[in-house]
Amino acid sequence: MAIDNNNPLEQENNPDRNGSNGEANTASTRRRKKPRRDGKGSNTQTNNIKSAGSKTRRGGKGNQALTAQASDNTAADDANLALGDAAEDAAAYAEGGTKAIGDQRIIPFMKIEKPMAILSLLLVIGSIIAIAVNGLNLGLDFTGGVSADVRYEQPAEQVDVVNALADNGFDDAVVQYLGTRQELLIRLPPQSDNVEGLSASLSKALTLPNNDVEISNVNIIGSQVGNEIYLNSVMALALALACMLGYVALRFQFKLALGAVLSLFHDAVVTIGVFALFGFPFDLTVLAAVLALIGYSLNDTIVVYDRIRENFRRVRGITPRQTIDLSLTETLRRTIMTISTVLLVVLAMLFLGGDGLYWFSVALFIGLLAGTYSSTYIASSIPLRMGLSRDDFIVKVKPEFKEEIVTFNDPKMYEQD
Repeated sequence: MAIDNNNPLEQENNPDRNGSNGEANTASTRRRKKPRRDGKGSNTQTNNIKSAGSKTRRGGKGNQALTAQASDNTAADDANLALGDAAEDAAAYAEGGTKAIGDQRIIPFMKIEKPMAILSLLLVIGSIIAIAVNGLNLGLDFTGGVSADVRYEQPAEQVDVVNALADNGFDDAVVQYLGTRQELLIRLPPQSDNVEGLSASLSKALTLPNNDVEISNVNIIGSQVGNEIYLNSVMALALALACMLGYVALRFQFKLALGAVLSLFHDAVVTIGVFALFGFPFDLTVLAAVLALIGYSLNDTIVVYDRIRENFRRVRGITPRQTIDLSLTETLRRTIMTISTVLLVVLAMLFLGGDGLYWFSVALFIGLLAGTYSSTYIASSIPLRMGLSRDDFIVKVKPEFKEEIVTFNDPKMYEQD
């Protein structure tokens, strides 16, 4: 019995007949002044509500007053919580829309959404004007020309081969290595249709001091083939964008799919517009770089979209703009690490890859900058402008089936007397 008397919890669960349970409850209530886990008040208020509820069962005007007092206390607690949330929202709005989720601070990316949208619009319009006015400096892959495979006895430098061709009247030559520094691919602008005479002229022009050359084959590419390659390239670019639209629409949501495709279109048009503005040569290697940029930019956009969908389902009490800012903040570290590692490879190819990879690297460098910017603003701001909200990602439960009352009329009611 000594253990029972010293344990108030045991006495609370097993009250005796002398009413010692009431005194134990009073003592325990006086000791425990800490707030409950839900933060809506102390245990004293909770015990008052419970006692009021138990007295209400017995009836009486005094019990009704206690019940009203308990409900007033609960309403006051809810009002205090609402005032606290309103104060937090007001403080966040005063700081430019930023709000802390736990210990993480949200970076207000969407605060400069409108200036970035204007900048993107100007870039796209300027790129389209540059393509329409200046046109593209199409390479031999699109315009046609001469292609020759040569092999030297000793390793040869690309600069020496280009200079030797220029000294013999073959200007604008493109020289690339084929596996080793002894095997090269040479591409020239359109020449005469006489293959035998052209082969002899090339053999004489390609001869270097103390380094004999052997020409494997000479191919003449007509302009018709170049036009077909050009049309097929445009169709491949359009087909890639259409496939991306369908994939994102099925994987996420149509609003996000439209934002992703517009951002990919922005990346491709800006990259091609820079080549048209400065007159850089545009060949199949540059086209391959543009297609690679579409894949890279889409991958970065998908990571952001996946976090946006997750936060719309997980986080409550914040606006859609703050949800997108939170998602961009959480993926910022990953974006910086990815773009840094890819840029290191691109810069290595740009400065150490030679003439064959130079314009390919330039296109990748321009597109990487445009793709990182578009994944942050264009791909995220367009769905926000289209009314993206939490309802777009929540699976709505169908309402339960309602029972229909079926009545059967007595046929005798319709019988006439």
